[in-house]
Amino acid sequence: MITAVGHADLTPATWELVRTELRAHLRGLPPHVPSLVRAGAGLPLAFGRVTHELGHPLMVLIPEHGDSFPSGDEGELRAHRELLALAAQIRMLPFDPLDRDACVSADERLVAGCSRLLAVWDGSPSSGQDATAHMVAYARARGIAVDVVWPAGAARERARHAASVRVS
Repeated sequence: MITAVGHADLTPATWELVRTELRAHLRGLPPHVPSLVRAGAGLPLAFGRVTHELGHPLMVLIPEHGDSFPSGDEGELRAHRELLALAAQIRMLPFDPLDRDACVSADERLVAGCSRLLAVWDGSPSSGQDATAHMVAYARARGIAVDVVWPAGAARERARHAASVRVS
């Protein structure tokens, strides 16, 4: 099983570069290798779309916190619905999607269940908002193969605005 984690604050031009590189990584795997992603906008949706496009089975991990969907903005809810439509399998995991520590814990469980991690990561350390470096270290410490996806020309937004994260 393969999963992807990474920065959510990519520039619009970077999203296409990342999707292209994700396709290249997935094309190198047999088509029966499943992908697992935690439901959400941004990278989870981009990875889910590429996975489905290439015919890999997609498993979506969604929060089980009262309702099946988090109370979030409309873009986040649309991303959840689309991922559920693309999913071959859905897994529920108890966590609060609005709690950063709960999300990091959910991502650790996601990564721990995989044999390969695609990390959309510029090499920066973890911050109070972004735990990508932590996920890379977590995977490597457990012997999970990590492929860093940071194409030439990739960039992050200067100021992260979670509500404005979109994947076209």
